[in-house]
Amino acid sequence: MKKVVTEPRLLEITERIRERSAATRADYLQGIEASRATGTARGRLACTNFAHAFAAADAGDKQVLRAARWPNLAIVSAYNDMLSAHQPFERFPALIKRAARETGAVAQFAGGVPAMCDGVTQGRAGMELSLFSRDVIAMATGIALAHDTFDAALCLGVCDKIVPGLLMGALSFGHLPVVFVPGGPMPSGIANGEKSRIRRLHAEGTVGREELLESEAASYHAPGTCTFYGTANSNQLLMEVMGLHLPGAAFVAPNTALRDALTAAAAQRAAKTSALGGEYLPLADLVDERAIVNAIVGLLATGGSTNHTLHLVAIARCAGIIVNWDDFSDLSAFVPLLTRIYPNGSADVNRFHEAGGTGFLIRELLDAGLLHEEVRTVMGVGLRAHTREPHWVEGRLEWRAAPLLSGDTDVLRPASEPFSAQGGLTVLRGNLGRAVIKTSAVAEAHRVVEAPALVFDDQEEVIAAFKAGRLDRDFVAVVRFQGPRANGMPELHQLTPALASLQARGRRVALVTDGRMSGASGSVPAAIHVTPECAHGGPLARVRDGDVILVDSLRGLLEAKVAPDVWSRREPAPFDATRNARGAGREMFRTLRRAAGDAECGAMTLM
Repeated sequence: MKKVVTEPRLLEITERIRERSAATRADYLQGIEASRATGTARGRLACTNFAHAFAAADAGDKQVLRAARWPNLAIVSAYNDMLSAHQPFERFPALIKRAARETGAVAQFAGGVPAMCDGVTQGRAGMELSLFSRDVIAMATGIALAHDTFDAALCLGVCDKIVPGLLMGALSFGHLPVVFVPGGPMPSGIANGEKSRIRRLHAEGTVGREELLESEAASYHAPGTCTFYGTANSNQLLMEVMGLHLPGAAFVAPNTALRDALTAAAAQRAAKTSALGGEYLPLADLVDERAIVNAIVGLLATGGSTNHTLHLVAIARCAGIIVNWDDFSDLSAFVPLLTRIYPNGSADVNRFHEAGGTGFLIRELLDAGLLHEEVRTVMGVGLRAHTREPHWVEGRLEWRAAPLLSGDTDVLRPASEPFSAQGGLTVLRGNLGRAVIKTSAVAEAHRVVEAPALVFDDQEEVIAAFKAGRLDRDFVAVVRFQGPRANGMPELHQLTPALASLQARGRRVALVTDGRMSGASGSVPAAIHVTPECAHGGPLARVRDGDVILVDSLRGLLEAKVAPDVWSRREPAPFDATRNARGAGREMFRTLRRAAGDAECGAMTLM
């Protein structure tokens, strides 16, 4: 086999992160070391505490738990039956408990965590709780594991804030082995291009609600994850690249024999990697600076969700590792784009999986020297183990090498023939602050926009102006007071059809906001996550209607073309803290809004 030479720039950026994080990582690992213990934690419980921990167990499990010889696995699940992606988890605890017993372990359902669907809350007041639900999930995961009776954990989650929250919470218990267990995508529905077309027509008022609803219902139509490559499926890809899934588990369909076998195998692997299982693999040893860099590379190579410029930063910080947007941008400069998955193409994740999926992708990146191979994963060996894909053969699970050739080069390509030589994520800098822009789905002709600003305080104002015909021009929509401290940083996904419609008419348009776009950010250039945010003194609040704004993703510029003396004297627009303070539970999140950090720090409220 040809010796792989790791890309020197990958090593340089990783070393930069390691040096930057030396003190915080050491502090994290010191805390984890203090939590380690020989044997099982429940053996240290007082008798009253211990009796509470197994009181509801059946007779067999109760005896095993009392003997403290078998590992006890915590199940932490984001199950609910409204989210299509999480509905399949209803069956998983029974599968896990049965598999645990077969391998000499016990599994207990340790706790449930909340699971919001951004698809339901888009454009609604509830979306202002969405980002902070990540930190609530992290805390709920901590509560589930805080009983100190477990030897390993299985985290069941798929969607946008849920997997990051589960991982953030689990990292506080990094002395435990943790295996992430996905649910799988729903079957492919209506073509993504057709779905987008109907959305644009509805935004223009040429098709009605009933036709739009029919289109959407044909897209989101069955149990399983939505099949476009937004944040939920980016989560699943990143768990694979970080080695926290079993190999190839991400995109296997729910309610199939193979999916059930993978779920059972995850339980058995968690038992074996516990301190009582002979292959102790604590989570803290898996999630290091190399794993975080691998995750960023995986995100860039697939054109994944911009939400991970928040989530990966937050996950890293929970492991004592400090990354920033410059790390993303510097990696993007040499990580090639190897996939075209909607919204960066027409295919969905099912076609990606059929073309070779995560196994093919990871092998290509490894062979190109673009991933750290000598990391530890849940399989106990390097990342090369995750270049395999699972198969159900004559009633048993087996892994085979991923195909050598892509099954569809319109969807998945080798590193030698990428769609683009760069990952398509850029940091913008200028007198408006720092922002990120995803260009993997933006045509070359739209990667630089210079036009007069139209300033709005929420997306509803933009949509109202569009419907009134006031936006049929070249302009940059500045949507302010959408940051984490202002209103929880909701996604502004409702803007996409209107702005895309204007762009299709030949208008030069762009979006600049301190808020988020959907994980399915698409063809309209969007400078998002602008930091500092407007509610915290950010210069974006100084922009006025008519100011010429430059969004230049080629040179990495985000500027208001205003004379410096005028700009320096201009007062920022005042923030109305009462505007989004109440309704749909928002009043309960006031403390989190006040505590939230900047977007480049992951918008965290936990530390």
